[in-house]
Amino acid sequence: MNENNTDRDDYYYFSTITTRWMDNDIYGHVNNVTYYSYFDTVANQYLIEEGGLDIQTAEIVGFVVASNCNYLSPIAHPELLSIGFRVNKLGNSSVEYGIGIFCEGEQKAAAYGTFTHVFVNRASNKSAPIPTTIREALEAALIKE
Repeated sequence: MNENNTDRDDYYYFSTITTRWMDNDIYGHVNNVTYYSYFDTVANQYLIEEGGLDIQTAEIVGFVVASNCNYLSPIAHPELLSIGFRVNKLGNSSVEYGIGIFCEGEQKAAAYGTFTHVFVNRASNKSAPIPTTIREALEAALIKE
């Protein structure tokens, strides 16, 4: 495993995203805030596809409480991106994801970072244990060091 999470092999699951014209900023590359939408997309796609999360009716849902991103090389529209996903840390009600953004065919990330969910009861907004099916999916993506 690469120490700083910049290698494609450091990730468990991948999702493909195509950049959009509106992702570019005045400087001609994808704006930094857009990377966080890519993070959010891959994390929730994994929870829905692999963990069975029902975003419309689930009693327990994940709220983002922290995120960070390290930018290594610019991305610009049009570009096909491969977003890498893994679990760095798994607690009772929280999870830290590791996410890497790769341009098509590239082994090294253009950007990488973390994204943390705390699971809460939708009705009360109080912290709640991660549901079993979601926990099982997260355990499968947990990095082993």
